Amino acid sequence: MNEIDKLMSLPLEREISLCKQKIMGEERVVSVDQALSITRSYKENPQDPVILKRARAFALSLEEIPIRIDPEERLVGNRTPGIRSGVIFPEAGLSWLEREFDTLDTRDQDKFEKTERERSALFDLLLPFWKGRTLEDYIDKEKGEEIKEISKVVKINQKDHAQGHIAPDCVTWLKSGPAGLASIARTAMNSSRGDKRNFYEAAAISLEGALAFIKRYARLAEELSRQQESAKRADSLREIGRICRKLAAGVPETFHEALQALWFLFVLLQAESNASSFSPGRMDQYLYPYLRKDLDSGVLTLQEAQLLLEHLWLGFNKIVYLRNSEGARYFAGFPIGFNAVVGGKDEKGEDASNLLSWMCLKAQEHIGLPQPNLSVRLHKESPDDFVDYCSYVIGKGSGMPQIFNDESIIPALENVGISHQDALNYAVVGCVELTTPGNNLGWSDAAMFNLVKALELTLNNGICLQTGTQVGLPLGTLEDYESFDMLEQAFRKQIDYFIDRMIGICDFVDRAHARVLPSPFLSSVIDNCLEKGLDVTSGGALYNLSGIQLIQVANVADSLAVIRQMVFEEKSLSPGDLMDALRHNWLGREKLRQQVLHKVPKYGNDVPWVDQLGNSYVRYFADRLKEFKNARGGPYHTGLYTVSAHVPMGKNVGASADGRYAGTPLADGGISAMYGRDEKGPTALLRSVSRISSLPASNGTLLNMKFLPEFFRSREDRRKFSAMLKSFVRLKIHHVQFNVVRKEDLLAAQENPENYRGLTIRVAGYTAYFTELARDLQDEIIARTGYGA
Repeated sequence: MNEIDKLMSLPLEREISLCKQKIMGEERVVSVDQALSITRSYKENPQDPVILKRARAFALSLEEIPIRIDPEERLVGNRTPGIRSGVIFPEAGLSWLEREFDTLDTRDQDKFEKTERERSALFDLLLPFWKGRTLEDYIDKEKGEEIKEISKVVKINQKDHAQGHIAPDCVTWLKSGPAGLASIARTAMNSSRGDKRNFYEAAAISLEGALAFIKRYARLAEELSRQQESAKRADSLREIGRICRKLAAGVPETFHEALQALWFLFVLLQAESNASSFSPGRMDQYLYPYLRKDLDSGVLTLQEAQLLLEHLWLGFNKIVYLRNSEGARYFAGFPIGFNAVVGGKDEKGEDASNLLSWMCLKAQEHIGLPQPNLSVRLHKESPDDFVDYCSYVIGKGSGMPQIFNDESIIPALENVGISHQDALNYAVVGCVELTTPGNNLGWSDAAMFNLVKALELTLNNGICLQTGTQVGLPLGTLEDYESFDMLEQAFRKQIDYFIDRMIGICDFVDRAHARVLPSPFLSSVIDNCLEKGLDVTSGGALYNLSGIQLIQVANVADSLAVIRQMVFEEKSLSPGDLMDALRHNWLGREKLRQQVLHKVPKYGNDVPWVDQLGNSYVRYFADRLKEFKNARGGPYHTGLYTVSAHVPMGKNVGASADGRYAGTPLADGGISAMYGRDEKGPTALLRSVSRISSLPASNGTLLNMKFLPEFFRSREDRRKFSAMLKSFVRLKIHHVQFNVVRKEDLLAAQENPENYRGLTIRVAGYTAYFTELARDLQDEIIARTGYGA
């Protein structure tokens, strides 16, 4: 029996099931421990440059935050003693917590329990010191009014947390270790002056803090080993202690050591930045040599190696991110974004899938939790059996793996200035954001641009349909445009107006991070930063991009199709009648709304002229972004994904010409059809999506599809699904992901959530527990088109 066949027969281990139950069952609470250490450090070092304040605070918190090791754990480390605790992070922002703390446990989305201890610490200790000192306060003071003025169209992100959305250099971390990197930083510090010396000293302090943190786990494991009645558990704890001591002094050599080193890296990155979407990238490539060596030498059996990998899978589910209520609506369900990538091409352009690629899929099959966000890279030569196993795991219904397409993504990355070799090695961060590992600060979530709202303002003289206030340029109403071409010219002017204002604010926020939240530990695992003596937030990375999300292609294409066909070509609908219907949210105009919905073809049904309407504005938006450089000297580029923003952004949009009611969700995903309108099946949808040009969307795209479990019942059914995946590759669409679920199960979960606590669902680029989502987002997911066998 070969290794793949052995892997397929491995059962889920009992200890993994026990650990999984603990993760799902532990209460989600607010944690103030790190905030108290950070605050004391800042008070003790008032004269230091900001980068040294950050480093000292990071190091002190690593010495003081409570730690624990749970029964059955094989890989240790967390930034809180509690699983899935929400960390209060004062350097980034506290003003929102002052407003919202008392409602954290009752809000609609992403609730956290809290106690009087946390409340007292926040109001008595943290707020009095940090008022006016945080990133959030600085940005609000300088740009708050400008941000509000464009907020109906543009959501500016990255305002209250440090930088995430990055794939660190895991290879260098494993080969050098924190001790080796600290030595490099100390040596460079001794021959540097000024800002460079401060940077190197901060990096050294941060790395030495990391070493102290790892040693704490070594001591705890050794102490616990002496208290065990079970000889097996005592041996396991002694092994954990040995590994931690080794990693604090040197580098990993075995698969177990490499997994533990990797997990420590991501715990430490979270502790420094408290941000989402630090991603391990192509784990199957850089961890495979450790696995292969241990299997060949007999150090590990395949079953033992799979067990260790699944402990890492569990670890990725132990960290969540505490967001404000608005952020929780836009990023609902705790999408922390540990994106692990397997498969794809190697440096020669040949297939790179290996045994560890299959093991990662097996881990997802066994565990089925929301993290890591497992992504598979496919290409024209991906092995059939590997594609078939992807289909099998997708059919299990966890929402993973999601699929990425080397044939379209590699050229798109090269188009934005990434070298061919780096593009071949691309990884994914967060949901669907494209990056290169270890050398790129892609700032992939800089802002979201509501194209549907911009069209609304174009049709109504710049006036918001919901509030009656002047928001955009007063270019006229639909009644004033004598032709469809005139309407499009005005639409482009409206887009330009908001792009110009958006870019200025994004650049300010970018510079604010360098001023308030430099990240020396992160910089130590990003290529070029230690060589340059420059923090990653100041442009130390090789690649410095900024990504803007364009939302929402489907609604714009559908709305413009209605206006073009019914108003300007057929003249069956007068501009005044349509505007009257929109201004009154279709009240009393249901017959007209049904005509709009059903008489005019919609995006997602393989109608080229409708699809091209959407594509033309993707290209226009992307071309405009190319005209700008960000604060770090790199390009702006376009993404087509929403996270869960299609729900709150829809609340900001009045009735639209595609028949949508005011305040209801926009299309999900990013290039998905509006739910319920893709009536001609999955193949027609893929053809429509393929007409949205992938080349300009180098920040990533997102396509949601929903299938019934019956589609995966037999091997023949799964092979048909695999054939569809291969069609997706040929059509050069960047991304596709799948929910495999019955509508009836989702409705039952709404009514009896306690019976469905483990039900996971693909939201938009990430998986979340369905019962933890707000009701309106649940309803939108239920409404998405489902395909049968």
